[in-house]
Amino acid sequence: VQLQASGGGWVQPGGSLRLACAGSGRSFGTSAVGWFRQAPGKEREYVAATNWSGSISFYRDSVRGRFTISRDNAKNTVFLEMNGLRPEDTAVYFCAAGPDSGNSWLDTLEAMKYWGKGTQVTVSS
Repeated sequence: VQLQASGGGWVQPGGSLRLACAGSGRSFGTSAVGWFRQAPGKEREYVAATNWSGSISFYRDSVRGRFTISRDNAKNTVFLEMNGLRPEDTAVYFCAAGPDSGNSWLDTLEAMKYWGKGTQVTVSS
């Protein structure tokens, strides 16, 4: 599985961005996909994840209600719609994929083994 994230940019606080993760490879459509981010000087953290069909999703508390993860398996793409952006959302955002094994979400995120290059999101006035 190969992944490519896009859609980052600069936006003012309160603004919106839509990230896309384009995947290739036979197993992408059956993989769980997650979005992660890493801010300068901080550890990488998960943001959101979805199961293989997009029917179930999981969010970290700080983005729940503002971000929405979705996927279009016909187009091999997973999206992260980000609304109400805050300066603390500034980071490089990565998408990753791994087995959709039905384990806990934290285990699923930990098991993701395919990573794309990140896309920079900057939220400032």
